[in-house]
Amino acid sequence: MNISHIEHIGVAVNSLDEAIPFYENMLGLKCYAIEEVKDQKVKTAFFMVGQTKIELLESTDPEGPIGKFIEKKGQGIHHIAYATDNVNKSLAELEKKGVRLIDQSGRKGAEGLTIGFLHPKSTLGVLTEICNKE
Repeated sequence: MNISHIEHIGVAVNSLDEAIPFYENMLGLKCYAIEEVKDQKVKTAFFMVGQTKIELLESTDPEGPIGKFIEKKGQGIHHIAYATDNVNKSLAELEKKGVRLIDQSGRKGAEGLTIGFLHPKSTLGVLTEICNKE
């Protein structure tokens, strides 16, 4: 597996309308994209910080993964995403090494990325995403 960089850090928020102004007005960042990923029941907003993105995640359904996360843990860091050259190959390699997977193969994510998640019980408590641009 070849990880090239941290692609983004996902932050679960109650409301993009409330969170975006904080990142723009207080931190001086600029939201460059807002996108809904319907099959993940989430609306996202992206900011660049150097070569790394911050991805704000607002649930569009309380039963979706972000809705459940916020209900259980509140707002905050949800996951770290690492860029790799091939998601499916990386997931297979990690599974062979004993890492518990959430996704057995890559699926469509925001910004045209192919994504796959590793279970936090296998990653020292951090929900970890492997992703690449196809």
